[in-house]
Amino acid sequence: MTPSLFPLELELVAIILGISAFYHDSAAALVRDGEIIAAAQEERFSRIKHDPAFPAQSIRYCLAAAGVTLAEVSDVVFYDKPLLKFERLLESYMASAPRGFGSFVRAMPVWLTEKLYLKSLLRKELARLSGLDKRSLPPLRFSEHHQSHAASAFFPSPFERAAVLCLDGVGEWATSSAWLGEGNRLSPLWEIQFPHSLGLLYSAFTYCCGFRVNSGEYKLMGLAPYGEPRYADLIRRHLIDIKEDGSFRLDLSYFNYVTGDTMTNARFAALFGGPPRQPEAPLTQKEMDLARSIQLVTEEIVLKLAASLKAETGADYLCLAGGVALNCVANGRLLREGPFRDIWIQPAAGDAGGALGAALACHYQLHDQARAATSVDRQHGSYLGPAYDDAAIAAALHDWQVPAERLEDDALFADAAAALAAGAVIGWFQGRMEFGPRALGNRSILGDPRSPTMQAQMNLKIKERESFRPFAPAVLAEAVSDWFALERPSPYMLLVAPVAADKQLADPDGEALFGLDRLNRPRSLVPAITHVDYSARVQTIHADTNPRFHRLISTFAAQGGVPLVINTSFNVRGEPPVCSPTDAIRCFLATAMDQLVIGNYRLLKSAMPADAIARARAVEFAPD
Repeated sequence: MTPSLFPLELELVAIILGISAFYHDSAAALVRDGEIIAAAQEERFSRIKHDPAFPAQSIRYCLAAAGVTLAEVSDVVFYDKPLLKFERLLESYMASAPRGFGSFVRAMPVWLTEKLYLKSLLRKELARLSGLDKRSLPPLRFSEHHQSHAASAFFPSPFERAAVLCLDGVGEWATSSAWLGEGNRLSPLWEIQFPHSLGLLYSAFTYCCGFRVNSGEYKLMGLAPYGEPRYADLIRRHLIDIKEDGSFRLDLSYFNYVTGDTMTNARFAALFGGPPRQPEAPLTQKEMDLARSIQLVTEEIVLKLAASLKAETGADYLCLAGGVALNCVANGRLLREGPFRDIWIQPAAGDAGGALGAALACHYQLHDQARAATSVDRQHGSYLGPAYDDAAIAAALHDWQVPAERLEDDALFADAAAALAAGAVIGWFQGRMEFGPRALGNRSILGDPRSPTMQAQMNLKIKERESFRPFAPAVLAEAVSDWFALERPSPYMLLVAPVAADKQLADPDGEALFGLDRLNRPRSLVPAITHVDYSARVQTIHADTNPRFHRLISTFAAQGGVPLVINTSFNVRGEPPVCSPTDAIRCFLATAMDQLVIGNYRLLKSAMPADAIARARAVEFAPD
């Protein structure tokens, strides 16, 4: 593989702005002298889930967080190379002609009017945003897609030397790539190219099971434990040829994504006994079995790739990025069964994280800046988004005309912990917003994990989503090994681990059940966060990165609870996680949440005026 190189320049860089945009999950990130200052996805400001637009609001936020203007930025870096992507598009259509002509005709206008001229478009948008003349803008550079992923994985990690594995749908050409990170360098090792893609294979089953591609893959992962891997051999025999080293090739005769408008075709449907499930149609055992099957095959490939990468590099550590790195079940197996001493996963592993990776690649690789050794990661808990002070919260409360009580910390934490123990569901809005798809305790909805009915209550009445969707535990870092078979931190909710054996409950009657009949049967002392396979997606809470969330859980435990709570993102189905106090108040009013704690203000649903609730419920989001 030929590495992408920035133009060689020698000037010292101070402030770098990274951008991802125009495909999905647009974002901006700002790095100053190698330190990650700010990062945010555009969807959080625009309220359009997976917003692909130019991230003007995210850029404004990042500049404001750093206290700089665009004129003071040394470099602006885009996260991939559109001309290489266009080359791949053209070659794919030419290789398949005349099939795909309709798709080609539909794709060309946006390329010929916008994406081929992306450099001009970016400069136009940056000039509009900043008020600068185009000639006064900072240099605009382009990183390769997988280079951005690799940089986002390695450079924030705590490792001085590590193998790096990037797995996603597709960048320009690469769908899987391997790198070796050493100090401030990233060296490419190999790549698997489009159309052979583990991410697109997984997305094909996302589509087949009736979920939306590029947003429903986590639903497929959540559905998998309810099924059996009865289709796994069929997948291995017909869809993908997996070599011993983990490399693979797809049989493209079953897929339509190269030149068509759907992921799969009639041959795929015939292989699995019928067409894709219609969105919102009832889930059947077939979808559960398909989910379990592709999940198992994905895990096998990830483990094989990791083993071969270990043999090739001899590295003790592994870093992961790309959309497949958000598969926390595969990550958990990789940690337990894989050959590496430890792994680190970029919390914003998808395209949004490419903005951060592009900025870091520019700092370390283009400008050859030293990377200091550290025993902790450089991601700052991924609390990289905006925070709001008392004045901003008070202004939002005034706008919504809702009553709230301001409590001092001692009373606030004691009251919230007691409410959780009494069965209340609480919206928890504190500090800086998280960067990445996971709620990490600052834009969260919280509940008592001991409740056997809490999963159904939060899914159906509050999150307004499918009943099978699991919830994650946020557990005090110092107590994680008491409750889960996990001996390391998991601050970014990217690892699945078994619930500790002494906390599990036998369920002989439940073992004879199938599918969603297995739902809502207590399997542990904390049933609301325990999956049907006795596992959980664990987040460890650390006093140094999130002292307020740590204090809340500690208070909950001290009041007779347990050292963990349910933690799910503060939003409803189809809505991005909330960003501002206004977003939080609207979501709280529109749902069945009992309380909202926003900064030091407490709102009680029972005290909310009917007109404010009606106003909030008038805002609708399309189902995802």
